[in-house]
Amino acid sequence: MKKIFLIAFSFLILTNAKAQDAQNTIKINPLSALLRIGSIFYERKLNENSSVQLGVAYTGLKIDDTKFSGLALTPEYRYYFKQKVISGLYAAPFLRYQNYNVTSGPDEATYTSFGGGALIGRQWVYGSGFVLDLFIGPSFNSGNLKVKSGGEPDITGGIDGIGIRTGIALGFGF
Repeated sequence: MKKIFLIAFSFLILTNAKAQDAQNTIKINPLSALLRIGSIFYERKLNENSSVQLGVAYTGLKIDDTKFSGLALTPEYRYYFKQKVISGLYAAPFLRYQNYNVTSGPDEATYTSFGGGALIGRQWVYGSGFVLDLFIGPSFNSGNLKVKSGGEPDITGGIDGIGIRTGIALGFGF
């Protein structure tokens, strides 16, 4: 079954993807579901070589005894190199705002952060309207933890500082 999936996925990537006259896309990141994060993206063409995108994510992630629940917003500007908005190679600076409730045993806090970064990606809009978007790039986050009750939850590692934003988004263009 894995081989069939890999062959089908490779075929989609290698086929000659042609953009229709789509002005918008709606996409989801299926990989984020593995981390108990639901994310959806809306992209809108601005002109012949740029677009804007807004991503909204909700999580109920639990790692060991620590649970994160809350919302993240990610606005993004995309510059397409060959004036084929919304299908092609792009560079995209982005911002990210996150607001989570954090519980770890009897400890409870809120975590709010602001960050940003830059992506390089490739998006295909096929004749059927199917959209495949692959992206990767560095990101930086800086946040503030406010204790509501108990002590300060231990949420070290992977939240503040430099990281990598990567993903695969699937959806449709219209």
